Formats: sequence, structure tokens, C-alpha cells
Amino acid sequence: MKKTFYIVFTLFLFVFQTCAKTPSKIQKEKPIIIAHRGASGYLPEHTLVAKAMAYALGADYIEQDVNLTKDNQIVVTHDPFLDTITNVKELFPKKISKDGKYHIRNFTLKQIKKLSVHERTDLKTGKPVFKGRFPETDKLHLRVPTLQEELILIQGLNKSTGKDVGVYVELKNPSIYKDHGKKFAKLTLKLLAEYGYNDADSKCFIQCFDPFLLKYIKNELHSKLRLIQLIGENEWKEVPGLNFNKMLTKEGLKIVAEYAYGIGPDISQLFVNYQSGSLKLNNVAKWAHEAGLKIHPYTLRADSLPKGLTYKKVIKALLLKAKVDGLFTDFTDKGVKYRNEFCTSAQK
Repeated sequence: MKKTFYIVFTLFLFVFQTCAKTPSKIQKEKPIIIAHRGASGYLPEHTLVAKAMAYALGADYIEQDVNLTKDNQIVVTHDPFLDTITNVKELFPKKISKDGKYHIRNFTLKQIKKLSVHERTDLKTGKPVFKGRFPETDKLHLRVPTLQEELILIQGLNKSTGKDVGVYVELKNPSIYKDHGKKFAKLTLKLLAEYGYNDADSKCFIQCFDPFLLKYIKNELHSKLRLIQLIGENEWKEVPGLNFNKMLTKEGLKIVAEYAYGIGPDISQLFVNYQSGSLKLNNVAKWAHEAGLKIHPYTLRADSLPKGLTYKKVIKALLLKAKVDGLFTDFTDKGVKYRNEFCTSAQK
């Protein structure tokens, strides 16, 4: 009897240990597809219709770039000014700033809600940035959404569809605020918490180019949300005085890993000479993964690629060579299609 019990127990222990170990070996999570400003390849960026379309096309996460209004309301726009995507010049011509732009921080939410959103235009030429996309028009009367409206939309769709699509929030330009965005961060995290995004298991990422604000969120606000250090080019001057090139070194990435869950580099920063059509990797992805960082590069656009490259070639290199953990794309459907194709076949 004792011998039988010992044999059964040993067999049970073997099966339990085998099953417990198996998932970590064969079940690797697929890289996530993040809808960059919604389905911005098909509809005006950051509008609710663009977010609904991205959801329908199968996005795992949907991005929200956020800015703060004069009356401390959080709105979803990429730029800190309204010129490129709305008819603000027509409705509020006198609210122009000395630099010739219409800054969000000088407008109340009520004023912003009067504006119509259209396809992104070039400030210098007044023409659409992407010629083949949705026609530039104000006649649809699309509005600048608030972060709250987007959270309501995505959670509502999660409930009605049974899916669990996440949000990916970027705090824009904190250095333009007197307190370097501290109040901005507090208000954003407070709103996210109200909708259940408050710990590391939440379907929510927070990203920012400014490491000061990310460290403030982690160390002073004690947020458990997953933080992503965005990495730009020095000439963009996203963060005054910050050397992004240093951040991309082996030692620089180790420092980032002390406060961030992952990095968001420009796609070109993962390759030796991407703009010339080369898909030869540099060491950034290798060093980032060695430091324990996830990699979510931006932005894969089917209509804006270096000569000689295709969407399929680039995403294949990102997924199978660089082994990124997710990526931003304006074309959610293409991202989902190729992610499923390459990652499923690679795991067999």
C-alpha cells in the first residue's frame, strides 16, 4: 500500500513539475500590436472613430497622447498645439501665441470641444502630411476627445465584445509646464486609477520621453503601472539637454532599467542604417533585452518607409531579428496580420 502510494505520489509530482515548467518553455506571449494614435492610417488621428476602428481591427493596445488644458482637463492630441489637426485658426484667430501657434494649455476644454478635427496637415504648406490618407476635411465635425472619453469607449467595447484591449498613455511635453508636469502626471494617474488602471497587472502602459517625469511617477507617486522610456533623436529636442544617444548605449540602457519596464525607440535606432534601406541590426535590442527591458518601437507606417523596404520586410525584421515585444503602427490590421503570421510560424 505504501509502495503504491509512493509510486502514485511520485508520478503526480513529476506531472505537476512538468506542467509547471512547460508554459515558460513553449508559451511565449506574442508581441503586442499598439494602434498608433488609433487607426490613424485610415481615419484622422486620435479621434474616437479612429480608436473604434483600431479596436475593430484587432489592436492589443490603443495609444493616447495626452496634453493638459488651461482648466486642467486631459485631452488626447499628439501635439501640444492645435494648428495641425483642427480649424482653430478660423474659430479662435486671436488666441495665437507669440510663436505663431495655438497652444492647448491656453485653451479651456469647452473651447477645444468647439473645434473640428481633420487629417494632419503640414504647418508650412497647409497640405496633408500623408497624401493617400483620409481627405482633409472639417465637415465631419470630429472632436478632440478627452482621456476619460477614450477610457469609457475602450472599456465599453471590452464589455460588449468580451475582449480585453489595453490603453497606452503618453504624457506629452512635461517641460512646458512650470512644475515640469508633476500636476499633469498626478491628474492622469488619478483618472486612470478611477477606471481601474492602478497596478502592474493593469492593461495600461505609461510612456514619456522625459525620464524626470517617469522617475517622479515611480519614486514619488509610487505608481505600479508599467513605465516605458521613449527614446528620440537629440535634434528633435524633445527633452532639453537630454542625450538620447547615451541612453542607447549598453550602460545607458542598464540605467533606464532601474526605473522603466521597457523602452520605446524609433525603429531606425534598432538598425545600422535603416534610412538607407538596411535591416542589419545594431546592438540596441540585444543590450535592452540583456538589461531586462521590453522593446516597443515606433512607428511602422505602410505609406512612409525607406526606399526598397516594405511593411512586411520591416515587421519581419523587428519580430524575428530584433525580437521586439510589441510595436506601434498606423495600420493595425497589417500589424496584426503579420504578427500572427510570423510569430505563430516561429513558435511551431
